[in-house]
Formats: sequence, C-alpha cells, structure tokens
Amino acid sequence: MIFGKIDYINLLPLHIYLKKYPLPSGLKKTMEYKKGVPSQLNRALFYRRIDAAIISSVESARAKYRNLNLGICANQKVWSVIIQKDVKNAKDPSSATSNVLARVLKQNGKVIIGDEALRLYLEDSSKFIDLCSLWYEKTGLPFVFARFSCIKQRNFYSKIFKKFTQTKIKIPYYILEKYSQTRNISPKNIKAYLQVIYYKIEHKERKALKIFFKQIKNKGVR
Repeated sequence: MIFGKIDYINLLPLHIYLKKYPLPSGLKKTMEYKKGVPSQLNRALFYRRIDAAIISSVESARAKYRNLNLGICANQKVWSVIIQKDVKNAKDPSSATSNVLARVLKQNGKVIIGDEALRLYLEDSSKFIDLCSLWYEKTGLPFVFARFSCIKQRNFYSKIFKKFTQTKIKIPYYILEKYSQTRNISPKNIKAYLQVIYYKIEHKERKALKIFFKQIKNKGVR
C-alpha cells in the first residue's frame, strides 16, 4: 500500500504520530517518497498511483473513495487559506478546495494556501481575507479543508488512525526548528497555528461539508 503525504505544517502532528506508530517499514518509506501538494495527491489517488492520502475535501466527495472522519479542520479562523485583496483573480495551483471555496464565497483576489499563506498572513493580515473566517460568518460552522480518503482497506487505515485524534502530540523542538527555518515562520507561531487546526470530523464538520457540497452544486462551481 502507498500512502501520500502533504508536507505542510498543518499535518506535522499526524506525521509525528505515524512515525511512532508501528507501521510496516515499507509503508513508512513510501510516505517519504510520495510527497506532494493537495492537488498532486488528488490526481495521484484518482489515478491510483497511491492508495490513500489526505486529499482536498471537494475531491473526497467522489463516490469511489472511502473516507475516514479525519481531516484538516478549522473553526472561525485558519490563517493558511487566504485571499490576497486588491490584486488580480488567481487560483492557487496547489489547491482544489480553497479555489472552490473562494468562488462559493464570491471572493475576488489571489488564492494562497499552505505554509506560504501562513507566513504572509502572520506578517500582515490586513492584506488578506481568511476564508475560514468568512465561511464561519456566513454559516456559523467550521470548515473541512481536506479528508482522509482511500481506495480500499478502509478498516486498515481506520485502525491506524483510531487513537490519533485522542492523542496529544508533542512536537520535538528540533523539528519545530527545522520547519521554522525552511518556512521562515517562528516556532512560537507554528505552535500557535497548530492550536487553530484540528483533525476530528464530527457532526458540525459533516454538516459543513454537506452545505459546501450543496452550494457547489447549486452554483455550478468547480
């Protein structure tokens, strides 16, 4: 089995959890080789070049996927999915869900996601719109940016991740330092950001997904 990996800060706790989990060594190695941004993993899973990954929530709705109640969620703010104001409209090629969300929310500007978005937003939030904040204003609900999806072996993955959302993940300082240097974001801000993100999809998150998918269909947005 091949598991895809998004190398963004928001999934750092999951990566640390998996490193400690007694996975077969071969599966751990493939995780390191199959890295990519969300849009790349969407395509890789669709064409079955990988067997499972956390992919864009808009893509996870495909009938052929088996989804876990695990994903990248945020409530009221996210910092790392933003629209740059007063510039020409532009999609982020790394994204799928965020580009669609911007259209659903009728926002103009440049969509930016991931660690680069986080760095820019922390430097000067006045230049940007936090799409999660805007979604919350309109719905009163959190937003699910990505979900864990697989082609098969759902029970296998469910067993692996069963304790993840119940476990407090401590990130070693040397890893924080590494991400801080490569992303140009302070360890303090990385830790603050990881308090904004959570991973368990429950009733409110499922309701939010249902509303999001319905709005995509009604507005003909893709």
